[in-house]
Amino acid sequence: MKNITNFEDLLNEKYGKKGTPYRDQFEADSLAFRLGVMLKEARTEAKITQEQLAERTGTKKSYISRIERGKSDIQISTYQRIIEIGLGKSLNI
Repeated sequence: MKNITNFEDLLNEKYGKKGTPYRDQFEADSLAFRLGVMLKEARTEAKITQEQLAERTGTKKSYISRIERGKSDIQISTYQRIIEIGLGKSLNI
């Protein structure tokens, strides 16, 4: 890892430059993970279960679980519905 001076250099070294398939997959997985963590924190703060959140948003508990584990490719509109309808919070992008 010579000549690595910042995080972007590290990502380029490990996953390739932006726009390459391996880097694009890393970026997508990273985003899914971050969205999942944020959802779980908001749900926990609201003191509701995955099942309750699923009922409020018309989804299934297993879907909420997959999102929270970063295992679901979620559309931003769906994520927004879960945050705003399910948790009563606003989503600012």
